[in-house]
Amino acid sequence: MGRPRTTSDEAILGATARAIGRHGPQGLTLAAVAQEAGLSPATLVQRFGSKRGLLLAFAAHAAGAAAEPFERARQEHRSPLAALQAALVHLSEGVSTPEELSGSLGFLQLDLTDPDFRAHAAEHARRTRDEIAALLADAVAAGELSGDAQAGPLARAVQTTYNGTLILWALTGDGPLPGAMRTALAQTLAPYLAG
Repeated sequence: MGRPRTTSDEAILGATARAIGRHGPQGLTLAAVAQEAGLSPATLVQRFGSKRGLLLAFAAHAAGAAAEPFERARQEHRSPLAALQAALVHLSEGVSTPEELSGSLGFLQLDLTDPDFRAHAAEHARRTRDEIAALLADAVAAGELSGDAQAGPLARAVQTTYNGTLILWALTGDGPLPGAMRTALAQTLAPYLAG
């Protein structure tokens, strides 16, 4: 019988996220993740097989957890639009400098060039868009958005706004990212507000 695991895979994947923020996926090493997680690199090899295996586990976990910020925001906010804004601002909270965003963009290179990573990224994007669409449909039902607002196409516009705001903020550095995200979302949704 093997020794019990003292560090969960989820804790290791959290350490992986922090290490990616500092080094990007290309500069990431198992040693850097191990140091962040308080483990030996050999432990990571035993669990994930390789750096690629660890990064694929990280990508799969991210896709599987895509709904979590939206679920949490629904519990914290009665207004569907407030929940949507809170969820998207929360998603951007892991980025406080353009350099931190570059780690995510480095991961995007993997997503675009490797079919295994692309499958996880596409699933994450679909789940995120579905969560956005559900909140937008709830906002129509609650009378926050006009009845002619179509949740599906508007969800795609909101998702594009979110991703575009991350890039523009990193390039221009205009104020704190949460404020930039709130402003951009408000501008995108303004034509659809009820009343």
